[in-house]
Amino acid sequence: MARIDLVDVSKTLTERDRAALGPIGAARGSSFAIQNLTLRIPEGKTLVILGPSGCGKTTLLRIIAGLIAPDAGEVRYDDVDVRAVPPAERRIGMVFQGYALYPHFTSRKNILAYFMFRKKTPELNAMARAKYERTSELMGVELEYLLDRKPTTLSGGEKQRVALGRCITRDPALFLLDEPFSNLDQALREKYRANLKMLLRQFGITTVYVTHDHYEALILADLLAIMDRGRIEQVGTYQDIYERPRNVFVAGFLNRHIGTPPINLIDAGDVAPGERLGNVRVGVRPEDVDVSREMRAGCFGGVVCVTVGLPMEGGAILSLQMGEHEVHARMADAAGLRSGDPVWLTFRRYHVFDKVSGERLRSCPEMP
Repeated sequence: MARIDLVDVSKTLTERDRAALGPIGAARGSSFAIQNLTLRIPEGKTLVILGPSGCGKTTLLRIIAGLIAPDAGEVRYDDVDVRAVPPAERRIGMVFQGYALYPHFTSRKNILAYFMFRKKTPELNAMARAKYERTSELMGVELEYLLDRKPTTLSGGEKQRVALGRCITRDPALFLLDEPFSNLDQALREKYRANLKMLLRQFGITTVYVTHDHYEALILADLLAIMDRGRIEQVGTYQDIYERPRNVFVAGFLNRHIGTPPINLIDAGDVAPGERLGNVRVGVRPEDVDVSREMRAGCFGGVVCVTVGLPMEGGAILSLQMGEHEVHARMADAAGLRSGDPVWLTFRRYHVFDKVSGERLRSCPEMP
């Protein structure tokens, strides 16, 4: 196990650098920069990096691995600066979107590659057998039928399974995983997420996991790091970040309910007449919007535009017009509400954001 610290790390990638990195480098475009990034990955924890495409998630992962050298700053493993330590000596298990399998090896040999290039000893052979058996047990029949086939005969999803098996079989102090399940079908993704979570809990391996999938992040993360344009915007548990977002970007990016907009943003003057909130915006989650046919104290008038049922979740999403703003509400029961119906809205909880900086000033009520 290892604790990883990035201290004031900076890296600028030009278009030429991006081209040299190939399909597993940063997204295409003009130059890209990570500036003065500081991040701690606690020992034995799974940190999931979540952010939009091109924000620098994969670049950050490659800096941790040693595949890209930072222009400035330090990368420390257990307080030791490892910038001069080659990737092969960092005890890392990696699965990137490019699988990097040995084409002349069978899947079985690819999975055991870590042990094949080391001096054979009875202890090493016993460790290889134990790791291989555990990997096969965790990944099941989806891996078994691939073992005697070479990578050139495998589909993208099958290569991904072999690459993940190779990562698990190693004796790593650190796992680095870049969307390892992106090429698998839904059923296998569900199974492997659960299996990977079991593995990480059992062995307590420090893990950095990159994904676009909010549901995947919710399942796997001990801690989340929300990233945007080369910066870490906020680090914390899923619940903490969702309930206390640092700024408008985090509030609008992190979503709990699939199919529902993350947050409604409304000018304060349109929702709080007479209340001197200043030059701010109010942000309210759809599940915190209460919709009623009856006017009550503190209500805001609105009109139903669209009702969308969520049969799998037993609820509905309402699109409402409130003055100049479109507001979404998530309800357990929207029976009887139709397009054009007048309604009254109240906010059970909302956030106040500075209109200029986007920073969250407070939440009402604050969570304990």
